[in-house]
Amino acid sequence: MDQLAITLDELHGYYFEDLEEGMTEIFSKTLTDADIVAFAGVSGDTNPVHLDQEFANQTQFHGRIAHGMLTASFLSTVMGTKLPGPGCIYIKQSLRFKAPVRVGDTVTARVTVTSLVPEKKFAELSTICTVGGKVVIDGEATVMVPGRH
Repeated sequence: MDQLAITLDELHGYYFEDLEEGMTEIFSKTLTDADIVAFAGVSGDTNPVHLDQEFANQTQFHGRIAHGMLTASFLSTVMGTKLPGPGCIYIKQSLRFKAPVRVGDTVTARVTVTSLVPEKKFAELSTICTVGGKVVIDGEATVMVPGRH
């Protein structure tokens, strides 16, 4: 076997048996104008509150805001790359949008294991996004996590 070949185990995140309540991981990103424009293009959500400063100035936000789902996507980043990591599958997500996110804000997405359902190999997770210590999104998620067998 080629010594540089990557095995499936090397790509895999945590197995269900490795998870414990209280485990936490984060991902942080500073949002740019390009991020918001790219998300609008990919998602098709061209609501002017995200793209048009003049329009957005007339809203209750007094300026452009990032798409809520762009911010929420950082939770998926944590789940898919860190905890539980590669191999897990989203089952369910609830989100409560609590405050706007703007260009230049650094979003920190935090995922914490709150409970485990062994018979289904589900992990229930607390999901929170913050900007400067202020909660901008909170919610809960359920993911299916592969077992070792």
